[in-house]
Amino acid sequence: MPELKQTLDILFFGDMVGRPGRRGVTWYLQTLSDAEKPDVVIANVENASHGFGLTPKNYQELLDVGIDIMTGGNHIWDKKDLFQLVNEAERLLRPANFPENNAGIGAKVFEFDGFKVGVLNLIGQAFMGNYNSPWEKLEYWVPRLLAETPIVFIDFHGEASAEKVAIARLASTMGVSAFSGTHTHVQTADDRILNGHMGYLTDTGFCGAYDSVIGMEPTVAIERMRTLYPEKLDVADASLVQVNATRFTVNAASGACMGIRRVNLVQDLQDVTMTQPNSDKQTVSAN
Repeated sequence: MPELKQTLDILFFGDMVGRPGRRGVTWYLQTLSDAEKPDVVIANVENASHGFGLTPKNYQELLDVGIDIMTGGNHIWDKKDLFQLVNEAERLLRPANFPENNAGIGAKVFEFDGFKVGVLNLIGQAFMGNYNSPWEKLEYWVPRLLAETPIVFIDFHGEASAEKVAIARLASTMGVSAFSGTHTHVQTADDRILNGHMGYLTDTGFCGAYDSVIGMEPTVAIERMRTLYPEKLDVADASLVQVNATRFTVNAASGACMGIRRVNLVQDLQDVTMTQPNSDKQTVSAN
């Protein structure tokens, strides 16, 4: 039987933007020593394929480099060929409060070698769109996930900080282990443990080109805002990348977060050679 862990490290990457984001995440994972490697790697991938959505090819690429679980947001359907994959993509979630007839699922318990992690993906309503209530889905899913595991992680994809803080405070009373916001692509510095149990960060930030406007080519982004002309946004394709992530250390028995640490690195990958590691983690997913 596998040895039971006393603590688990969950590493969560903020919005991954295009090829620079994918390369930055790959580089960071390959820099970690055996002692530094997390038990679970989660990433928001709604911008992973050229800044908009996720392709089946990039889904497999991210699995190959060590991403265990992927979450989404308002751009997750931007690549239409994902529709053909999402119901078979066992490691991919989309927001649970999307319309009920949407493909895919928004919450799941993932079983690893000796432990289980429940993950819930939600999207905000403030300044975001006509989505169903994230509050109702929070109250529906958290007890169901906790019935299978004490370790529950939430990615809340939203624009308004107040909405993230408010729903996080409710989540912290329900037994959730870790909560990170996504969507703004700007890492906040308010990491804390709420109610002595849940690790929290308003936004983990993004992984992508450092000299950019939240991952996009600056000239076009500036012109769109300065002139209001509908210039097409394009990913800033540069070797200088930033990697934003949050690492939560969780008590494996109680699910309580014992520590939270932000990752905010900048690295030039022009002359860096990377390989695709083979993950030795065995994962079985269960609804």
